[in-house]
Order: sequence, then structure tokens, then C-alpha cells
Amino acid sequence: MLNNSDILETIKMIQEENLDIRTITMGISLLDCIDPDIDKACAKVYDKIAKTAENHVKAGEELEKRYGIPIINKRISVTPVAMISAASKGNPVQFALALDKAAKSTGVNFVGGYSALVHKGFSAGDLELIKSIPDALSQTERVCSSVNIGSTHAGINMDAVKLMGEIILETSEKTAAGRDSSNKIHCFGAAKIVVFCNAVEDNPFMAGAFHGTGEPDAVINVGVSGPGVVRAAVAKMQNATIDEIAEQIKRTAFKITRMGQLVGAEAAKMLGIPFGIVDLSLAPTPAVGDSVAYILEEMGLEKCGAYGTTAALALLNDAVKKGGVMASSHVGGLSGAFIPVSEDAGMIRAVLDGALTLEKLEAMTAVCSVGLDMVVVPGDTPADVISAIIADEAAIGMVNSKTTAVRIIPAIGRREGEVLDFGGLFGSGPVMAVNKFSPNKFISRGGRIPAPLQSLKN
Repeated sequence: MLNNSDILETIKMIQEENLDIRTITMGISLLDCIDPDIDKACAKVYDKIAKTAENHVKAGEELEKRYGIPIINKRISVTPVAMISAASKGNPVQFALALDKAAKSTGVNFVGGYSALVHKGFSAGDLELIKSIPDALSQTERVCSSVNIGSTHAGINMDAVKLMGEIILETSEKTAAGRDSSNKIHCFGAAKIVVFCNAVEDNPFMAGAFHGTGEPDAVINVGVSGPGVVRAAVAKMQNATIDEIAEQIKRTAFKITRMGQLVGAEAAKMLGIPFGIVDLSLAPTPAVGDSVAYILEEMGLEKCGAYGTTAALALLNDAVKKGGVMASSHVGGLSGAFIPVSEDAGMIRAVLDGALTLEKLEAMTAVCSVGLDMVVVPGDTPADVISAIIADEAAIGMVNSKTTAVRIIPAIGRREGEVLDFGGLFGSGPVMAVNKFSPNKFISRGGRIPAPLQSLKN
């Protein structure tokens, strides 16, 4: 049972160790907005979001004042738009514009769900929506996009993999102008695209959030964050054994998750919407100390990326999940440890110091929550190389029955060793070296990588 002592325990964490609720995300179904007339469908989309989420930001701000807990983002996720746009004749970008307008009207910073699920093939509307992503993200400010191209049960849609490499590069090029009167950020469009294998329906984190078809008409999902808290706990254990460190991380994750459970339940009650899940992922920021990389270094690694990094990350991810499930009966989303490069001060430092490479990051994704996240590569990286990076990451997720993803930003006009600065929570990304050898023939074959033996669980 939750009580005030659960909150009092976290005061020090909030004030000194960067603990916060990273996001309260309201999921909203748009299935009842389907209409053969695209103008009417877009109007329904705007009206439903504006009405359902009209008090979303206000509720978050009230909870911040009530409990003294920072709630950094208030967001919305919606039904994959490809499912809605398939019934309407017209340009799917119109839906993106309606989503952006609704996001601004409700005051949320992002709305996710300009998405398509094509892990086994393209259905009506999928190709049209995917090809519209560059225009949609270059014409909007708060819309995020995701595409699921594979799963353990279906295999990997290599036609979609090839297409997404091209789409990501085109999106980066269309948003390469940098900051202008609209305050757009250089190549930021690509930072709002996630390519998934085994995407989950209740992920509250952007840019990959969408409202799954198995979800209620509306739901509240919460994402907590506490790398700084875990780092501080591990830093006090200089002479501890590995299993003692794992136990301490579990206890810390328990406290963090209890806070998320309380905030999520209270937000749901205030808004009259069902509470969904707490995603207890450790989501880092560029703030000093608020870093997953620094947790691994506190365990005894000289630098994140050194040999032993994957093992240390596996320990961290497992301990966080074990502590979280004891604190809440509604843990979901991705839950574990994120390793975004540009959003993690320790990761940035490790790349700049030459300790962390793209290949080592790929190995780490086999045991972390998601995958290659906020990775910046040279602007002249070919689309087929981006596709091949996606294929490798999807294969890790497919074979290991876990969610993996790629959020990669080709920095147009920039080379290896330069830095792409996004500002705020998105931080700055050092441009990482990419293998120069071509995967073109492999990627151009198309077809589908068959599902692995693990898929035959029924």
C-alpha cells in the first residue's frame, strides 16, 4: 500500500540525484475517428485528442506541486495512424498536421503514433504513410513516428528495412536546415523516428510510443527515470561484491517504481482514465551524474565501452526489472536501462574518448532495454548502410525475443568526430564512425528473414 513515507524516501533522490517522472503519457484510441473523407477523419482526430487530453498537462502540473516530484514531460500516444489513414483517400500528412495541432492545443511536448506495423508485410495504407514520414516530420514540430519491421513470431520484413534506411536519410535531409524562425533543430526529424523489432503497445517513451489496438480507449502510462539515484547507490559500495551491487540496485529500483506507481494512479484518478503501466526504464539525461554509463563505471569499469561493459549492463538491466516488479503489479512498456548516446553524458564522454564504438553499442543492445538510440552518424552514410544497421539490430531482438530499436540520425554536412547539438533533454551527439564496407547487395535482395525456432512456442 502506498503512503507518504514512500514519497519522503525519495526527497533526497529528487533534490540531489536527478530523480524525476520522465513522462506521463496518455494513450488515446483513434479507431472511432475512421472516415472515408480524410478532412472529416482529421477533424475527428483533432477533436478526440483535444477533448480527451484537455486536462492532461494541468493534472501533471498539479501532481508536481502536490508531491514535489518533477514531471518532465506530458505526452500523448495514439493508434498507429496507418490504420486510420488506410480508410481515407488523401495525403497522410494531413493526419500529422492534425496531430501537431492537437499536441499544441493540449500543451503536450510530443505526440507519438504516426506509425505503421509492417513486420509481416504491408497492408493498405502502410506504404503510403511510411513514404510520407519525411514530409510529415519536416512540416510538424511535435509529431513522432515509428515503424515495426520485425518480430520473433513473424521474422523481419527486409523490404521495410530497406525502405526505412531511405526514409531516415530523406527525413534528415529535409530537416537539415538547422535552427530557423521555427526553432527547428539541425536534422532533428530523424531523431523523431524509431524503427522497432517486437514493438510493445504500452511504451510511454518517445519517439516510439503508439497506442496499441489491445489497449483501452484511453489509458495513462508512466515512465520513471533514476540513473542518478542508482549511480549514487552503487558509488557507496566500493568494496561490495557483484551480487551485493545487484541487490542494492533492486532495492533502489523498488523505491523509484513505487513513486511512479503513485503518480500514475493519482493521474488516472484525476483524469477519470484507467491506469495502465509503469515503465521503470532508467532514462538518462545530459545532466551531470544522470547517466547509465556512469553507473557501469561505478561498478568498476575505467570507461563505458571497456571489456566487461556488456556484462555490467546485463546485471543492471536485470536488477532494475526485478526491483520494479516487486513494487508494482502493472510494470510494462520497455522497462530496464536505455543507452541513448546523445542523451547520456557518460556515453557522450565515452565516445569522445574513443572507448565506445558503434559495434560495442550493438553488443550492449543484446542485454539492454531497447537498442541503438540517438546515435549520430556522418551525413554521407548511404541509405543501405542505415538499413543494414537496422537489420542487425532487428535480428538481435528477433532471436532474443526482446524489443530492439534503432533511432539513428545522419548528420547532414558533418563528419566523424564533429558534434551535433540538439539541446535540452536530447543533448548533443558526437558523430560516430561507421563501417565503410557495403551491405548493398544483401539489403537489395528484399523478402523476409524467416522467424526463428523460438517463434514456435504455441
